[in-house]
Amino acid sequence: MATGESSTQLALRDPDIRLMLRVRDDDAEAFAELVELYHHRLVTVMHHLVGNNEEAEDLAQEVFLRVYRGRKKYHPKAKFSTWLYTIANNLALNVMRSRQRKPTIPLNVRDSGPLGPRPAEQLVLDRADQPQQRMQKQELAAIVKQALDTLNERQRIAVVLNKFEDMNYAEIAEVMGLTTKAVKSLLSRARDNLRIALQGYIQMDQAEPTESAEE
Repeated sequence: MATGESSTQLALRDPDIRLMLRVRDDDAEAFAELVELYHHRLVTVMHHLVGNNEEAEDLAQEVFLRVYRGRKKYHPKAKFSTWLYTIANNLALNVMRSRQRKPTIPLNVRDSGPLGPRPAEQLVLDRADQPQQRMQKQELAAIVKQALDTLNERQRIAVVLNKFEDMNYAEIAEVMGLTTKAVKSLLSRARDNLRIALQGYIQMDQAEPTESAEE
C-alpha cells in the first residue's frame, strides 16, 4: 500500500474499507456484510493455525467482536483485510503460545468437517486422476500436518497467510509487524523445514510470494 494516502483515497481503492467506515457510523447492515464476506476465510485461516474447528470459530467471533468494539477508533491506513488479519494474527499467536505451556490432545487429521479439506490436505498436490494419490491422500495429510507442527509460530503464520490468503511479502510484513526482509527469511526457513520434513512424500511448491507492486 502506498504511503501518505488519505482515508478517502484508501476507501476509493478498497470497497471493504468503505464498508468498515459505515460500520464506524453504526451501520449494522454494513457490519453484517463484512462478517459474511470474511467469516469463512477467517475461520479457515484460524483453523490452519490452531488446528481445531470449534476453537477457530470462537477466535473468528472474537476477531469480529474486536472489530465492532473498536469501530469508533477505526482510521484506515492499509487494506481492510490487512487490518483484520493483524487482529487475527495477534489472537492466534496468543493461543499458540498458551498451548506451548499446556498439554494438548492430538487432533484427528482424517476428519474433514464443515470447512472441507483440512489445511494439511490443501498443501498436498491435487492429483485426482491418479488412483494411488487418492488412496494416499489422508496419509499424506497427516504427514503434512506433522510437518506444519514443526514450524515455529511466526513461520506457520507466514506460510498460512502466503498459501491460503495469497498475501505478498509486504502484506504479510504489515500483518505480522515485521520487515519484508524478515518475512522473506521466515518463509525461506519455513520452506526449508517443510521440504526436509516432507522429503520423499510430496513436492513442495517452489513459487514465492510476489513483491508488492507498490513497494
